[in-house]
Amino acid sequence: MSLLDLARTGDGAAFEELVAPHRRELLVHCYRSLGSMHDAEDVLQEVLMSAWRGLDRFDGLSLRAWLYRIATNRCLNHRRDESRRPQPAFNLSHGSTSPVFSEADDPWWLEPYPDALLEPVALGPEAVYEAGESIALSFVAGLQQLPVHQRMVLVLRDVLGFPANEAAEILGTTTASVNSALVRARAGFRPTGNPDRVRRPRSVHEATVVDRFVEALQRGDVADVLGLLSDDARLSMPPEPVQCKGPAAVVNFLQQRQFWGPHLTLLPTRANGHPAFVYYLPDPTEHVSRASGVIVLTVADGTVSTLTRFGGRDTIARFGLPLTLPRHDDDHQSDA
Repeated sequence: MSLLDLARTGDGAAFEELVAPHRRELLVHCYRSLGSMHDAEDVLQEVLMSAWRGLDRFDGLSLRAWLYRIATNRCLNHRRDESRRPQPAFNLSHGSTSPVFSEADDPWWLEPYPDALLEPVALGPEAVYEAGESIALSFVAGLQQLPVHQRMVLVLRDVLGFPANEAAEILGTTTASVNSALVRARAGFRPTGNPDRVRRPRSVHEATVVDRFVEALQRGDVADVLGLLSDDARLSMPPEPVQCKGPAAVVNFLQQRQFWGPHLTLLPTRANGHPAFVYYLPDPTEHVSRASGVIVLTVADGTVSTLTRFGGRDTIARFGLPLTLPRHDDDHQSDA
């Protein structure tokens, strides 16, 4: 008896084995569509529950396409329900004179996707974007600006490479409708930040730039940090719907938020195909440093062009790094 036949008899273990090869790519699909790991994880559970309950309706041909149809429609429904979105944690009316904030390009519900959860996804022959660039933060953020139907068409056609007729079947519409929506989506798609940076491959010098940047931050070396930031450097901090632009404004913000100096501890990781760090700040009441957030960097042309800061315990926990570390200044104090 096949796994499908066993699953249809109510065998939960067989169902889990049947869908296991598709779990991670479905999670990425939900994340691209929604921009939020929290939402993507919730929707994926809905998708798998719906598939489990609806196995009798599966025609037995392409399990992957059938699961994508369920996931796409769940994402469509979820995105239309704006009440599920978190509320911004910051308002421009709060004001700040240094640095000067502007309205963020990134959607305030954007969350990072740990590279450790990524795995190669089979792309169709009609895919326009490479897998790496289609998970970049600026790419995912730009998708969120599209009308929901256009976004799903762009993902199915240009990211996953489904032929127009298969995309139409997944969406429950016509090929003509898919082709029309794709034209509009391509015309309206604007990755956030500098769109020219989205499609650039990972530089062989990336690690060197990142190491120099981290060392300059920990030294508190203003000149070196400024020299490593691009002229159009931008820092955003979802869910706060604001950003600061320009090297001087970015440095000012980093200093104000204590993301600066020898007390700062950074553990490297990767998110959305970018270099990233979980950063730790000293706890004033205990002899530990606590994980305070994740910062994701975009490196291009030998400079850091974008810094995106994310907070929240759940976000940090997804990267599998410790939540506390011994204080760096303990040794110095004991030697005094």
